[in-house]
Amino acid sequence: MIRFLCRFFSFIALVMAIGAAVMDSIESVASSTVITTSFESLWGDVDASGLALAKQWVATHIGGWALQSMQSAVLRQPAFAIFLGLALVLWMAGYKRRSSAGRFAA
Repeated sequence: MIRFLCRFFSFIALVMAIGAAVMDSIESVASSTVITTSFESLWGDVDASGLALAKQWVATHIGGWALQSMQSAVLRQPAFAIFLGLALVLWMAGYKRRSSAGRFAA
């Protein structure tokens, strides 16, 4: 069941990455410059209170240094890259390795 959920959420993250990449490419073609949407601005557009709550939680429970690290390492990166990385990690967590003995081994 856990493998199924990991693969399902990996698929959802992959769809979101493709959607973010398509939106960035459309905007880049329209403006004739490379434009990427940061994860922070995407999250702020979708759920501003959730972003503020996450920042407040990190600042109070972990510390201000962690908030600065989170902002530079995660929130300022392109949204499609964050979603692609999340999809990869979830896919690896839900991956089922094939039997080394083969398909018809007893």
